[in-house]
Amino acid sequence: MAIRKVSFAPGEYYHLYNRGNSQQKIFHDKQDYSRFIDLLYACNSENNFRVSDLNRDQNFYDFERDKKLVSIGAYCLMPNHFHLLITEKEDGDISKFMQKVSTAYVMYYNKKYKRTGSLFEGKFKSTHTDTDRYLKYLFSYIHLNPVKLIDRDWKKGGIKNRKESLDYLRQYLYSSFFDYLGIQRIQNKVLDRKAFPGYFPNKKSFLKEILEWLSYTNN
Repeated sequence: MAIRKVSFAPGEYYHLYNRGNSQQKIFHDKQDYSRFIDLLYACNSENNFRVSDLNRDQNFYDFERDKKLVSIGAYCLMPNHFHLLITEKEDGDISKFMQKVSTAYVMYYNKKYKRTGSLFEGKFKSTHTDTDRYLKYLFSYIHLNPVKLIDRDWKKGGIKNRKESLDYLRQYLYSSFFDYLGIQRIQNKVLDRKAFPGYFPNKKSFLKEILEWLSYTNN
């Protein structure tokens, strides 16, 4: 059994990520992405969540969560992996939350695609964001991930077309980028921005940070 190298503690910030076995896709269509995001909300509760408990006219955001397990500051879903920026409320809450989300999503995925067995590449990975500088950087790192879908090597050679990349990010539905732009949608409820430092008090300050990274070159 693999031993986790990072120990979680309430009030500390962590970057969590995981990918599909052998880098296989874990999200194939809009329904898959949406289900995982919905689970980030519904599973963030000490109450147990079951889809079957929802009435026909209810959605995941109607679930009465009671006490939350974690606060999520940012997220991004990619075809074969995901990223979360997170902090827990009490000891053990991150592990409990991730187990609930992963189990619920694998059950959904295996039923939909008529398969069995594990989906993810073992336990989720984590890094402790132990400096203010690193924590702020992660907001950009996580939200810029989709750029790799249109410009795979941009971190090595720089962005070829900054406007195209920014436009793509503005249209990518499966991250919290929209939420930092102030766009109102039900998925806003996934985040708890008050639990994180106020690096980006408004849309302008967030976009300024993103544009600086889009202008980054490693030459």
